[in-house]
Amino acid sequence: MGLDSNEKILADHNDVFADIFNVFLYDGKRVIREEQLENSKDRSQYKADGKLHEQERDVSKFYNGKEMRIAFLGIEHQSRDEAYMPLRVISYDGSAYRAQLLKNETFQKPYPVITLVLYFGTKHWSYGKSLHEVLDIPDDIKKYVNDYKINLVEVAFLEDEQIEKFQSDFKIIADYFVQKRRGANYKPIDKTIEHTDELLKTLKVLTKDERYETVLDELNEKKMKGEVNMCEIYDQIEGQGIKKGIQKGIQQERVNTERERKRAEEAEKELARLKKILDEHNITV
Repeated sequence: MGLDSNEKILADHNDVFADIFNVFLYDGKRVIREEQLENSKDRSQYKADGKLHEQERDVSKFYNGKEMRIAFLGIEHQSRDEAYMPLRVISYDGSAYRAQLLKNETFQKPYPVITLVLYFGTKHWSYGKSLHEVLDIPDDIKKYVNDYKINLVEVAFLEDEQIEKFQSDFKIIADYFVQKRRGANYKPIDKTIEHTDELLKTLKVLTKDERYETVLDELNEKKMKGEVNMCEIYDQIEGQGIKKGIQKGIQQERVNTERERKRAEEAEKELARLKKILDEHNITV
């Protein structure tokens, strides 16, 4: 299962998209530049059970640069591991290659299709990463079954050196998941956010913390999205946590006070009942 569409919006920005591929394909070298990318809505159809179905990638772009004259690059987001991810990726990639055959009227040489699977779980991917690992293939025919592996990136298990190579807002996302996986108290990096709206919506989805959206609403009201870094955002997040804690404490105190009042009333009733019994039997205490 992929992430909410908010996360896809962040990766759809050319600077973020290029940054991700530069780090994982070119070890951080600025090979792919955002002006060399062109948006592509990669939808394909297939027939199953007599019905026509449509599939669409999370994010995909065409790249036309010096390293490759043209290439089709795609990103799939996974918040949890998926048993048959290789089948899904080969379906996407196969559709992209088939589209080239259908459009290739001038017999130009086909271009490569590359898909990255970004996995944000804090535990290692537990399923197979290739066709051979997810299919039940008898040994005597295994050599005839073509294998196909996915380019899986376990974001939470990136090394610090890799995180430092990111230059876009994705650096904040990657750093967050690495710290979360390590179990340490989150300490935001001091980095100016380029796409504040998309980043905060992404963090809300990934962390299920509504405070990120509240902070975004406050920034929109104050029109302060220009020069904002993650340290300032987190200060506001923590401030909301303190306010929430205070409000919760006040509410709990009210509950406790009401409980004490009811207990006092019940005690008074019990004393009155006992006094009545004593009076009826002329017993003096």
